[in-house]
Amino acid sequence: MPRLALLILTLALGLVSPAQATDVTLSTRSASFGDTDPIDFGRRGPQAHPVHGIDVSRFQGRIDWRAARAAGVNFAFIKATEGGDLLDTAFKENWRGAARAGVLRGAYHFYYFCTKPAKQADWYIKNVPRGQGALPPVLDMEWNPHSPTCTKRPPPAEVRAAMKIFLDRLERHYGQRPIVYTTPEFYRQNGLSRLKGEEFWLRSVAQPLDKVYPDQRWSFWQYSGTGVVEGIAGEVDLNAFAGTRQAWSSWVARRRQ
Repeated sequence: MPRLALLILTLALGLVSPAQATDVTLSTRSASFGDTDPIDFGRRGPQAHPVHGIDVSRFQGRIDWRAARAAGVNFAFIKATEGGDLLDTAFKENWRGAARAGVLRGAYHFYYFCTKPAKQADWYIKNVPRGQGALPPVLDMEWNPHSPTCTKRPPPAEVRAAMKIFLDRLERHYGQRPIVYTTPEFYRQNGLSRLKGEEFWLRSVAQPLDKVYPDQRWSFWQYSGTGVVEGIAGEVDLNAFAGTRQAWSSWVARRRQ
């Protein structure tokens, strides 16, 4: 195993209003995360953003959410569903554990290109509770070259049309427009810059986002896939919110279910 290179994100704690102080999930904590393969992004790196979190699935194993919260996990996107019939086996445990620890959490769906978007949306709705102070749903759009059952890659117009069906269906049910997560390759190949008005969570683990997604507005940046966080046994994805602590509080007030 490579020697652990500890990346301390020196982020000063911000003040919260009296109203926010009554809700632990709205108070931000500074992040003290490690990384087994840290990248120097320069001045535009994740250290420029004060609010950090993680995304997880069953592959992280059992998580000590209270320890993760203490380490600076302010939010978590938790895998819930994939395709039209797969429920992540750790979803329910992670969903409850994050809430008990005071971590704001949202659920994401991994899109499967061999199942109709409406069926996938209905599967997500069946398994992910509405309300409960959750963050908006997330639609994870990326190619899966390792899938043993589906190697289909529809043309860009078909991809965007399917996304709209899924997004519209979830928005009607949850009362919040889902966030779109994607990767550099998928974004470019499917013309996702044409999706006006959508909110993006973007992956870039080697370069600042403005170099990889020119002129694209974003709310979340997945900046590492090799993070080390207290309470999680193995590596985990690290993410940053785009704005200040005050912007985070405003975003949560607007986008929370």
